[in-house]
Amino acid sequence: MAGPGWKIVVGLSLLTVLTACGEKKPVEKERPRVFVQEVQPADFAASVTLTGDIQARVQTQLSFRVGGKIIQRMVDVGDRVTAKQVLARLDPKDLQTNVDSAQAQVVAEQARVKQTAAAFVRQQKLLPKAYTSQSEYDSAQAALLSSQSALAAAQAQLANARDQLSYTALIADASGVITERQAEVGQVVQATVPIFSLAQDGERDAVFNVYESLLLDTPQDKSIVVSLLDNPKIKASGTVREVTPAVSAQTGTVQIKVALKELPEGMPLGAVVSATGKVAAQKAVELPWSALTKKLSAPAVWRVDEQGKANLQVVTVGRYQTGSVIISDGLTAGEKIVTAGGQLLHPDVLVEIATPPATATGNQP
Repeated sequence: MAGPGWKIVVGLSLLTVLTACGEKKPVEKERPRVFVQEVQPADFAASVTLTGDIQARVQTQLSFRVGGKIIQRMVDVGDRVTAKQVLARLDPKDLQTNVDSAQAQVVAEQARVKQTAAAFVRQQKLLPKAYTSQSEYDSAQAALLSSQSALAAAQAQLANARDQLSYTALIADASGVITERQAEVGQVVQATVPIFSLAQDGERDAVFNVYESLLLDTPQDKSIVVSLLDNPKIKASGTVREVTPAVSAQTGTVQIKVALKELPEGMPLGAVVSATGKVAAQKAVELPWSALTKKLSAPAVWRVDEQGKANLQVVTVGRYQTGSVIISDGLTAGEKIVTAGGQLLHPDVLVEIATPPATATGNQP
């Protein structure tokens, strides 16, 4: 059996082993590896492609000047019309009756004038011979003047009735193309209610609906090239001539009208066209989609400081693009932003910045 000395030796050995184990340093946790991109602000001018259509510079709404029942329609949508051409007619019966009545009134007043004129002539002949009194002469003269005034009024009424009758024919005031029809034969319409829309011949515009945010800065270059959507080879150049001052309540857009210098063959009225323009350049930072995350509900990115710690930085997204985002505010030049590996991070975590595979390959001999 071993003596007490052996036990003391074994105890000292165990104490030495345990002391040695306690002196070992804790193993450092492996840092997450991330790819970063250095912030480099640049002038960013986004390209915007708009879609619109070709419209006539002058478009008019044609309507009857009197109410009535439509009995005839001579044109339809897409028809070409000429100035003074009759487009539709109303039932003229009621207005013809007014003309006949006014005509009868004129005849009656003409007879009255003839009668009072003869009476006045008699008074003129009798007065010098003292066969009549001055009062009778004055009465005859007054009756003549009254009948003449009544005749003039009846003639004016007849002219007005004839004008009203002529308004039963809807006449084009200029040459052009019918673009819309709002009434049919048999329909009873009121005066001034639009019946046809007429695109007058002459200058043409390309009309686009644009969101207001794209027009915060007025572009210096107002020249625009418009191309046919179905065939981009067919193009026309023009200049911006009008921007509506108010935003449409229905679409939330403003309307831009581009005056076309010359309409090429194959770009007719109503053709769908497109135009590409650039928004005014602004300082911004372009980052890949993978860099964007969020802090609560606000967009954010992971920023790596000089000590290698990653923290969230709230940013303002100016524009979303295919494969990238444009950061308009929240970043300064020289900062390192995580572009890959952000899903493994938490605030104040130490990270290891890895070299992208493409760069690593390029550094190989």
